[in-house]
Amino acid sequence: MSLFSRVRNAGAIALPAGILVLIVLMIVPVPAIVLDVAFVLNIALSVAVLMAAMNAEKPLDFSSFPSVLLFATLLRLSLNVASTRVVLVHGHEGEAAAGKVIEAFGAFLIGGNFAVGIFVFLILVIINMVVVTKGAGRVSEVSARFTLDALPGKQMAIDADLAAGLMTADEAKARRREVATEADFYGSMDGSSKFVKGDAIAALLILAVNIVAGFCLGMISHGLSAGEAAQAYITLAIGDALVAQVPSLLLSIAAAVIVTRVSDSRDLAGQIGSQFAAPGTWLPVAVVLGAIGMIPAMPQSIFLPAAAMAGWIWHSLRKRAERALIAPVVVEEPAVLADPSRIELEDVSDHTLVTIELGYGLVQLVDERRGSPLVTRVTGVRKQLSQSFGFIVPQFRMRDALDMPPHEYRIVLGGVNLGGAEVRADKVLAIDAGEANLNHALRGEACFDPSFGCPALWIDPAARDHATAEGFLTVDPGTVIATHLNQLLSARPQDLLGPDQVRALTEALKEHSAGLVETVHPAPLSLAAITRLLRALLEDHIPIAHLVPIFASLSRAVQQTVDHDRLIELVRADLGALIVGRICSPTQRLPVVTLDAGLEGAIVQGMVDPATGQPVIEPDLARMIGERIVALGEARGPHAIRLTLVVQPRARRALAALLRLRAPACLVLSISELPATQPIEVIDVIGAAAPPQEPRGLPSPDSAESMAA
Repeated sequence: MSLFSRVRNAGAIALPAGILVLIVLMIVPVPAIVLDVAFVLNIALSVAVLMAAMNAEKPLDFSSFPSVLLFATLLRLSLNVASTRVVLVHGHEGEAAAGKVIEAFGAFLIGGNFAVGIFVFLILVIINMVVVTKGAGRVSEVSARFTLDALPGKQMAIDADLAAGLMTADEAKARRREVATEADFYGSMDGSSKFVKGDAIAALLILAVNIVAGFCLGMISHGLSAGEAAQAYITLAIGDALVAQVPSLLLSIAAAVIVTRVSDSRDLAGQIGSQFAAPGTWLPVAVVLGAIGMIPAMPQSIFLPAAAMAGWIWHSLRKRAERALIAPVVVEEPAVLADPSRIELEDVSDHTLVTIELGYGLVQLVDERRGSPLVTRVTGVRKQLSQSFGFIVPQFRMRDALDMPPHEYRIVLGGVNLGGAEVRADKVLAIDAGEANLNHALRGEACFDPSFGCPALWIDPAARDHATAEGFLTVDPGTVIATHLNQLLSARPQDLLGPDQVRALTEALKEHSAGLVETVHPAPLSLAAITRLLRALLEDHIPIAHLVPIFASLSRAVQQTVDHDRLIELVRADLGALIVGRICSPTQRLPVVTLDAGLEGAIVQGMVDPATGQPVIEPDLARMIGERIVALGEARGPHAIRLTLVVQPRARRALAALLRLRAPACLVLSISELPATQPIEVIDVIGAAAPPQEPRGLPSPDSAESMAA
């Protein structure tokens, strides 16, 4: 067996062996020399615990403190039981009968006067219970309460940072573990403070038992007089109590230190020392001590030297602060002139997918001295998009563009300009969303909201309350740009998903479903194939946040085919309940529009795009279908459930591409994607001779080719 294994095994049995020793001390009589060694070890353990508490940079660095406090308290109580037995049995033999340590505490520290010892012991108990332990217990209680109250907020902050890409999954896991450990630690400290309080009460009771029992035993069993019994037994009892109370006080101080600490990169001595190193702290101390020392009745030989010492400390700290302010002289090496003919790759390439370009008049929106309002808004948009799409959206870049007008911005995706507008950085946009007063007296620069095209006015910030009272929606310039960014990118989730994001998704899925991933990737589907498939799902506005059902469907689909288009249809058929559930609950009737059998047959059997193999819809027919669906949607109202066009699988992609431009609110499904348990209501049959007079259901899949699928 290796040395490391032997050490590890020894450490594993050390704690049970120590608990067994504590029980033996309580039950089995032990010699006085064993008590002496145990008392010394108890004092050493208390000092070590105090030093560990003072050297910890933050409370969690000593997270085992509650358990250590429990075992230290048990050790002290075991020694009290063992020493009580020795004192009562051998106390009549003299002060050395209970060991050298108890004799020293009973004779030297209190001068052999047991009355003085009783008062010293009572004072130590009062300091321990009333001052240190009670204060530490209150701090532990409040800390535990606030830590538990803040736990949900900390967890949400970790999830938000993870979604925003500010930390990795391993870092988020470590942060969650640290937050949970912090809550457990303060909860344990709230209860462990009761150990010290109970220990002090037990010390009082043990002292009373030793005094009464020793006094009675000395007079009855050993024939001592009252004075001799008091001198022999009570002195030993006081020595025993002081031997136990000193470590108890040290542990109470350690508990108070650990719960009153704040997180810092230094230990307690360094933290306190740095905060007392300000020169302004010591000059008033010197002045006050000097003034008191000038009073005739005061001992000048003590106050004046103390004032001089405080003045010397102030002078030394002030000199050190002045030296720190003097900047060191740095000899700069002559700068190497760049070769104007040399061009680096970084000078001409941009590795950021999404870029927000600002005119120089909008640079103040990203100025840190003004709070960087645009940066905060854009970060929020990125978090929202990441949660909506199901993957971490790549980071955005904001830069100034000198070729743009000063008050304009544009949003660029992969080098393509998606859109932009003109904003006023020092004004507020008041948007008329249809609720503004027609006879309002608001004055400003007329424009249109870049996101929704509503009429709007750029007004002074002082008129914001007036605009709100007139029914306008008021937003700041940063929100205008962020809203426009969100609108443009929400329509293009597939353009933001790349192989790097897909690799991160599959690696995260492997942690929970490694076998499922292995059935799909790397064979038979490569990373590029999975990326293409997920991009196609996002293009149909199907989120990929829940990868388990998607990969489960892929696992079944790849047993039939690896053709991309066929895989898409099979996966969509498995995800039909998810697709429909995003617009209609399983208990509601799904409003369905179908195509006439003849019209659908003409589309399926008509012209075919040679590049994609998909049907090509004639322009007049496409316009008729689009206008009819738009009219049906407007007739139902803006708050009704979205219409769903159900067609044959062969025609779904072509009609989906058509309606994505003409009626984006309409969902296009194939007959195989419609859940069998979903209740439906046929609203219209486009191309039929007469519309249906009453709601009816869809036929079975066997007759799907004769109707709108």
